Amino acid sequence: MSKFSGTKINPKKFHRSQTKFFVILIPLAIFVGLPIVFIINHAFKPTNELYAWPPRFFVRRPTIDNFRNLVDLASESGIPFSRYLFNSILVTVVGVFLSILITSLAAYGLSKLKFKGKKLLFEINTLALMFVPIAVTIPRYLTMANIGLIDTYFGLILPLIAIPVGMFLVKQFIDQTPNEVIESAKIDGASEMQIFLKIIMPIIAPAVATVGILSFQLIWNDVVGSSLYVDSESLKTLPFYFSTIAAVAGNPVAGQGMMAAASFIMFVPNIVLFIFLQSKVMNTMAHSGIK
Repeated sequence: MSKFSGTKINPKKFHRSQTKFFVILIPLAIFVGLPIVFIINHAFKPTNELYAWPPRFFVRRPTIDNFRNLVDLASESGIPFSRYLFNSILVTVVGVFLSILITSLAAYGLSKLKFKGKKLLFEINTLALMFVPIAVTIPRYLTMANIGLIDTYFGLILPLIAIPVGMFLVKQFIDQTPNEVIESAKIDGASEMQIFLKIIMPIIAPAVATVGILSFQLIWNDVVGSSLYVDSESLKTLPFYFSTIAAVAGNPVAGQGMMAAASFIMFVPNIVLFIFLQSKVMNTMAHSGIK
């Protein structure tokens, strides 16, 4: 009998053979989680603790003054804090929806439909992975200006809804769907859209969740759009307002506390979304290279 016969590769409950993994993973998890704990504590520190020496990792006397000052500063500038928040939520929700829709439809077309130039389009998408956003800033601005979307909500949304890496991941998922399944659906009278919604979408749900996270992070944290494509202060988003706190406050001491609160506000939605969808993200990464 093999000496490994009594050991399960992936036991449902804790087994002493797993101890060596926990010895490595638990300290690593604590180390990775320290910045998250620091951001949370830093946002609730009063001024004297923000500038304490040596620096304190944990807050001793938590306060919400930093958040209150952040809201008051926005009101003093003429635009209420709620307006910046509304703009960010609107742009993010619409942008994520369009990004998922366009990415999924494009991936389905490139994977399962037959048309001239399909391979070239996929190569162009792959080539787009090489370009950093700053390299296409000027072409993007000229495009937005020529189609008349400067100083509009769509001017904030349109440049961010195309995610080449997301399209690549979704296409890899769709490639795994047997062509026989799609052909059978067509014989039964299903249209391309019905096939996409009822057969493809359930299969690519993990990849769609990954695209949603990537799109959310990109749009929610975007400052460039409000800086380049929008002139009206009432259309600017929360990240742009947070990026101007130091200049608007005029007081670096008070500004430090507000920046800590701003970092916490921008961070929380990202981590909450990832916690709920992280299993699907891991599933996407595990299957993206399988044919």
